[in-house]
Amino acid sequence: MELRTTFNIPPSAYKITYDDPAMFIGSCFAGSIGSKLEAGRMPVMINPSGTVYNPVSVINTLNSVINAREYTGKDLYDHNGIWLSFDHYTDFSSGNKKEVLETVNRKTAEAFKFLSKAHFLFITFGTARVFRHIESGRIVSNCHKIPDSEFKRELLTVDDIAVLWKSQLDGLKIFNPGLKVVFTISPVRHWQDGPHGNQVSKSTLFLAVEKLLEHPSMPQYFPAYELVMDDLRDYRFYAGDMLHLSDAAIDYIWNAFSECYFDSNTIDTWREAEKIIRAVSHRIRSGAAENISSFAETMLKKIDVLCARRPALDLSAERSYFEGLTHF
Repeated sequence: MELRTTFNIPPSAYKITYDDPAMFIGSCFAGSIGSKLEAGRMPVMINPSGTVYNPVSVINTLNSVINAREYTGKDLYDHNGIWLSFDHYTDFSSGNKKEVLETVNRKTAEAFKFLSKAHFLFITFGTARVFRHIESGRIVSNCHKIPDSEFKRELLTVDDIAVLWKSQLDGLKIFNPGLKVVFTISPVRHWQDGPHGNQVSKSTLFLAVEKLLEHPSMPQYFPAYELVMDDLRDYRFYAGDMLHLSDAAIDYIWNAFSECYFDSNTIDTWREAEKIIRAVSHRIRSGAAENISSFAETMLKKIDVLCARRPALDLSAERSYFEGLTHF
């Protein structure tokens, strides 16, 4: 008896290789999959403004990048001596106003350069609910633990999202004509909305994305949500909070993702690169110097072979590490 409802994901006609920069923007799920590409040294950028959850905040991030926006002091908010940006995650916040602006603007400039040459843009929507800052009237990406009384919660409609994102897809096509956009819906539940509220929110996202798939730019959809809810369907694949995914679930989605978007040569390269990178983190135990040196020489040969096969692969940091061990 088959105790799971498995399904096939058709391989994408467009493949990601080591020559195809990919940007991931959206909820923490975007970070999980983007980090997998990063683990094999693939050219990737993840959430240049930090984690964002709703479709409007993703647009705000993209518009800042596309327009190469330069933030000024007027764009920051002082909350109890901490300077923050409502367009950015808490990691960008600091008690030093100048430091926040330098970090925000540097990251925006890096993202502009990256996205202008990127071949893929993966968008992960987490919720259709937004927080609007009452004083400014802006939908924020993060509330930064500011009292709830300063915000108003709203549920975006299907048409709200579709209208905004159709225009956004038009703009992306002008900005980078070769960019391929892929939508996903995060399988992580927003439990603060309650079980019914979460379903309403996710349903809104699904209906909006369905409309966006009709756009002339021909965006794609990857069924990450369905892999968890319709295939795995078991709390064994969740972390301790029963909301976020376990490492096993992320690995399962990653395998489906790589089979969809990678060819055999790319996944083989990723696996070899990931092993080399993991070897750097292995603790070197005391032992015969010649054994450590021999191990380092073996790893350097593997790096030489892999980089000769994939010139775009940057393992310079790993090379320096193992070269140092040859003199251990």
